[in-house]
Amino acid sequence: QTVDVHTLKQWLENNEVILIDVREVDEVKAARIPGSIHIPLAHCSAQTIPEHEGKKLAFQCAVGGRSAKACQIYLGFNSDSTPYNVEGGIQAWIASGFSIEQG
Repeated sequence: QTVDVHTLKQWLENNEVILIDVREVDEVKAARIPGSIHIPLAHCSAQTIPEHEGKKLAFQCAVGGRSAKACQIYLGFNSDSTPYNVEGGIQAWIASGFSIEQG
């Protein structure tokens, strides 16, 4: 499943989603979506991805490639869930004029 950044923003504002940023540390330091949790793609596993009972789970990267891989990894150990891949990643978020955090 995919989710566009406008829907993601609503989900974040309504506390309906856990957003996992799978980019590398230097990318996250440059810009991150407020409220996201940083777990680099190489570290995504059943042990590192938090429980999201009652909430949606979305993965985000720069443009959507790595987050699609994270969705597949997640489905490998939790096939009953529906993870969302953020369409266009943080680049689409920024292009939509939504706020970011730095540092």
